[in-house]
Amino acid sequence: MANKSGSQLGYWSMTVAVAGFLFGFDTVVISGANLPIKELWNTTPFFHGTFIMSMALWGTVLGALFGSIPMDRIGRKKTLFWIGILFLVSALGSALAPDPYSFSFFRFIGGVGVGASSLAAPAYISEIAPKTNRGRMVALYQFMLVFGIFIAFFSNYLLKGVGGANDWRWMLGVEAIPALLYCIMILGVPNSPRWLAIKRKDDEGALKVLRGLYEEQEAQTVLAEIKADDLAGANATNTGLFSGKYSTPLTLAFILAFFNQLSGINFILYYAPEILAKAGLAAKESLLNSISIGGVNLLFTMLGMILIDRLGRKQLMLIGSVGYIAGLLGVAWAFYAAASPTLLLVFILLFIASHAIGQGAVIWVFISEIFPNKVRAFGQSWGCGTHWVFAAIITLLGPVVLDIFSVNPWPIFAFFAGMMVLQLLWTIFFMPETKGKSLEELERQLVKSDKDLAKV
Repeated sequence: MANKSGSQLGYWSMTVAVAGFLFGFDTVVISGANLPIKELWNTTPFFHGTFIMSMALWGTVLGALFGSIPMDRIGRKKTLFWIGILFLVSALGSALAPDPYSFSFFRFIGGVGVGASSLAAPAYISEIAPKTNRGRMVALYQFMLVFGIFIAFFSNYLLKGVGGANDWRWMLGVEAIPALLYCIMILGVPNSPRWLAIKRKDDEGALKVLRGLYEEQEAQTVLAEIKADDLAGANATNTGLFSGKYSTPLTLAFILAFFNQLSGINFILYYAPEILAKAGLAAKESLLNSISIGGVNLLFTMLGMILIDRLGRKQLMLIGSVGYIAGLLGVAWAFYAAASPTLLLVFILLFIASHAIGQGAVIWVFISEIFPNKVRAFGQSWGCGTHWVFAAIITLLGPVVLDIFSVNPWPIFAFFAGMMVLQLLWTIFFMPETKGKSLEELERQLVKSDKDLAKV
């Protein structure tokens, strides 16, 4: 179906996707504060990993696991507004924190916002976008996420030395500006039509939103399809998320999220300056080269956005997996052979490019597509919760692992490369393609019917 107003769809999607900008900025801005905080509070590797670096990620676990509750009760829009408030409070609190414990608390608050945003924003966009360009629209969230990462790296570089020993406070506090703007902007978007029709039984409200996206007849058709799907779900048995009915999307979401973090992406983004410093680059050079990581991430995410509705999700995962393996093996070899820092950076950039065009472009789109309307919020909690649990574990262990392999960290990257070989095999043999199919069509393909369950 052709949408009536591309500009309307684009504006609403872009506004909601700003949550991704805050996600990316909040997640990576800590990389610039990592070493200064370690020196300021003289933390041990375990304390630093557990509280300073990974506390925000434990917040993301909470936000991802329980963000589905406000999404269904007060709607995607209001949930997104309160996510903006969490980012605002976190930015100001972290910047002003007098000790590592209050700092960790405010980072945790921001993490809750990150986790909930990874549910609410992709769900909202997937529920307003037509199937022909749903991948590109949802990928706006990923684009804004990596744009936030890029700006965080750039901001950290510019603020290095500003305020002397307290420059890290400026790095963290500047996030309050986009967070406040986002809270204001999100008030201008409507509620999700699928949430209105299914959770609020407000057909007229849903139709009003759909009329802003489609011509009248198409809007009526889309609403009828949503209602028919809701009725079929209501009449079916075994509709709990963890019943056998949804075993396929649950498994797909878990494995995709698992491999996303076992690629080592958060490990490299969080500890980029420290990793580059181990290769022989000074602190300022490390921050500058971190900008190149953010820039490549942004460029290849844009490419992924262009290709995701043309080549499809599976094809991008195949391309990304091969690039992952080559990049990670290259990083491992560069450390093992004590190659030049420039060559090491090239392999890291290959890894980042592969992530951006593969997992980075696909994960939020895929997880937002494979669960039915009725359980989408809770299904995304499962997939995103898996993602953030493994992200938290890897980030928590980061300082400890870097300390163990302080002389030469090549085994870390060899391990991640091995995991990406497994991802490649899973993609080839088990991952379904979702491009060009409506959310309701995907439900019929991936969700087991009562007849299928009766055969088990």
